Amino acid sequence: MIVKLKDTAIKDFGIEIAQAQGGTIGTHTTLPAEITLNADAVAHIVPRLGGVVRSVSKNLGDKVRAGEVLAVIHSRELADYRAGYLGAKEKIALAQTMFEREKNLWEKKITAEQEYLNAKRDMADAQIEMRSAKQKLHALGFSQEYLETLSNQPDESFIVYEVITPIAGTIIEKHITLGEVLKDDSEPFVVADISNVWVKVNVHQKDLPTVRCSQKAVIKTEHNQGEGVVSYVSSVLEENTRTALARIVLPNEDGMWRPGTFATASIYVDQVDCKIVVTKEAIVTMENKPFVFIVKEDGFSPQEVGLGKMNGEFAEIVSGLEPGQKYVAKGAFTLKSEMTKSNEDPCGGH
Repeated sequence: MIVKLKDTAIKDFGIEIAQAQGGTIGTHTTLPAEITLNADAVAHIVPRLGGVVRSVSKNLGDKVRAGEVLAVIHSRELADYRAGYLGAKEKIALAQTMFEREKNLWEKKITAEQEYLNAKRDMADAQIEMRSAKQKLHALGFSQEYLETLSNQPDESFIVYEVITPIAGTIIEKHITLGEVLKDDSEPFVVADISNVWVKVNVHQKDLPTVRCSQKAVIKTEHNQGEGVVSYVSSVLEENTRTALARIVLPNEDGMWRPGTFATASIYVDQVDCKIVVTKEAIVTMENKPFVFIVKEDGFSPQEVGLGKMNGEFAEIVSGLEPGQKYVAKGAFTLKSEMTKSNEDPCGGH
């Protein structure tokens, strides 16, 4: 049977013609997955000092730059560290002067050797104390350049400690309020770079031999679809579920992938070369048999075909269609509907 349509109808129905040609079909396995944060791009901000919160400059959901101040606390412990450093600095300067003086006198046989050795010991003690005071401030994030200018800072700044984010990202957790006493091991902020996310996939035992790193995967949620690459497959099974964890990295610049969302991951485990490949929307079912519409001089004719390998998008045609033959790649369902109308109405057609 021939379905005849005018050129205007073909355009209105969105019917597209293509030439049959070869291609590859990726066979895949579909597995349950979950969108999660990229654990390598999450910073749990810890103040490392106890103190009273004097200002909070960022809120939940704010985007921040690396090195930006999130809050300020006043800490007596910090004042002690800074005072200890300045005291050690003065002490080592004095010990150096005394050592050089005693060394000079001893070399001239003016003082006893014991005085020289005592001065040498005092200088060594001062160096140890200086090193300890410096390391404490370095551990809190203060640079050597800052320490060199510390003696020029006003006294009131000695208690001021700025809570700074080490990475750029978005504040996803906030546990800090103005005036509260913050402990040194508290976690007032969590900052995450969500410009890319991880997809955690649970791989069943039967699928493990076929799932490998570098394989492409299509990720689907209720509202989104995207592509990524398998970057990691665990070599250890989870004890309760008997599944292995696989990880896929997804770009997320527009924030469309929300951590915590359940998804499915279709991992392409094989690529097969086929003589003829068509999109699945080119295939219609009539009388429980697969057909494609081929292009004739006077219209479109349904042609029964044999199907081979398939995935979610493409199907292999093993019979009924020859390379180079023109067929309807898009709009086959519309032609099927038109053919049904024509069968019901002998006078129908366009």
